[in-house]
Amino acid sequence: MADPRFFQRQGPYQLGELAAIGGAEIADAATADILIDDIAALETAGPGQLSFLDNKTYINAFAASGAPACIVAAQHAGRAPAGMALLLSEQPYRAFALIARAFYPRPRPLPSVSAAASVDPSAILGPGCQIEAGAVIAAGAKLGRHCAVGANATIGPGVIIGGDCIVGANVSLSHCQIGDWVTLHPGARIGQDGFGFAIDPAGHIKVPQVGRVLIGDDCDIGANTTIDRGSMRDTVIGAGCWIDNLVQIGHNVELGRGCVIAALAGISGSTKVGNYVALGGQVGMAGHLNIGDGVQVAAQSGIMADVPPGLTLCGTPAVPIKEFFRGVATLRRLTRNKD
Repeated sequence: MADPRFFQRQGPYQLGELAAIGGAEIADAATADILIDDIAALETAGPGQLSFLDNKTYINAFAASGAPACIVAAQHAGRAPAGMALLLSEQPYRAFALIARAFYPRPRPLPSVSAAASVDPSAILGPGCQIEAGAVIAAGAKLGRHCAVGANATIGPGVIIGGDCIVGANVSLSHCQIGDWVTLHPGARIGQDGFGFAIDPAGHIKVPQVGRVLIGDDCDIGANTTIDRGSMRDTVIGAGCWIDNLVQIGHNVELGRGCVIAALAGISGSTKVGNYVALGGQVGMAGHLNIGDGVQVAAQSGIMADVPPGLTLCGTPAVPIKEFFRGVATLRRLTRNKD
């Protein structure tokens, strides 16, 4: 059970309601009226709690679970313990995510402006915003309706933020425009100078970074992630991108829609990334590359050349994943002890 000091639970819901919310099918219509008041993991679920099975690795935990109800794919339904009510879904984790959001919806801001915040008279706050202590909102900044700005966050001059956004504690925003339903986790840095300079033995010369950062709707930007503003054009983060903690995105980078970038990845300047690209943890990309739609890159890989759409890559320099594992197998054969 989630700690009520931190999480406000909604419900209870009838199982039939939850099926509709999650787009699932009730295996037995007679169970539609069962009341569910929370969600839980297979191993810890008890009375009144709903769980899910998405990975067959946990099939034994599913078979032994004390959950009175569970979301599961039809092919695994036969392993359910006696008496467990089932919601059937081809995508159990997706159904669980939708149901979990019903129990624990995104918190709504409490309309208020702390006396310890600093809001310039020329800044515009939409209705229902919550501004916490120590936050600074500079001249000409604009916030849409129902935004929450955490303690000590800084929103620079002229920054535009859409509606229903969350700006976490200690976030800094400058030279940027942000869409609706964007979450910026604590410590994120958006819009600072890009890493642009002319190399000169007599002393490197800073190139003014006169672009912006544009972040589309429904993006999630992780804690302590940095997104540099463009040099001569904008850095662009497409709608629906989910970026983990401690990611570095350089100046002029363009991400398409729906990209997923795991922690400690770095994308060098002026690289263009297509739609629905997935980068594992610690992936590094050289600058000025073109990465096609749907590319997937395994953790700790290094991308040094353009990648056509749809490939799955691994290694440094990265190669198609089957080629990478053939190389690993060949190396093992060559180095195997012949004694």
